[in-house]
Amino acid sequence: MDAQLQARAQQIQLLLLDVDGVLTDGRLYFSNSGEEFKAFCTLDGQGIKLLQSAGIKVGIITGRQSQLVAKRARDLGVELLVQGREDKWQALEEILQTQPVPLEQIAFMGDDWPDLTIMTRVGLALAVANAHPSVAERAHWQSTLKGGEGAVREACDMLLKAQRHFDRLLAAYLAD
Repeated sequence: MDAQLQARAQQIQLLLLDVDGVLTDGRLYFSNSGEEFKAFCTLDGQGIKLLQSAGIKVGIITGRQSQLVAKRARDLGVELLVQGREDKWQALEEILQTQPVPLEQIAFMGDDWPDLTIMTRVGLALAVANAHPSVAERAHWQSTLKGGEGAVREACDMLLKAQRHFDRLLAAYLAD
């Protein structure tokens, strides 16, 4: 990890995530009756839990409204959830009213243009491997994995390593 990325990552106290294309593969599934389906990666979920155990807050901002996302957030203990906001910057401003965190201590992971309103203003802009080129070129860091396939876990591991929590957390899972 280069020194500039390390310095940015060490400051992060809040990781915010987009959903479609970041926590999922970006495909939308609907049944004939209108039911919506989403697939979430368990690696991402474990990464989110590890970040939270290290004292880094995690939140979700998404342009769509979904009960599935609310359930996934609850299951992971993610309390910061803003759904149905096309203007993601406005959603971040709502979060900051209850969770005042300096912008340089916020990381945001996105994949497409609506995410740029936050990514270009926070301390650490993260993109998934399959992000739109306009997003990837503005990110400070890009995963090697695609959205919905462990990209969030990769970002969580990077933050945990930068803040020197990774080895301690891993040790809890290793046999003596």
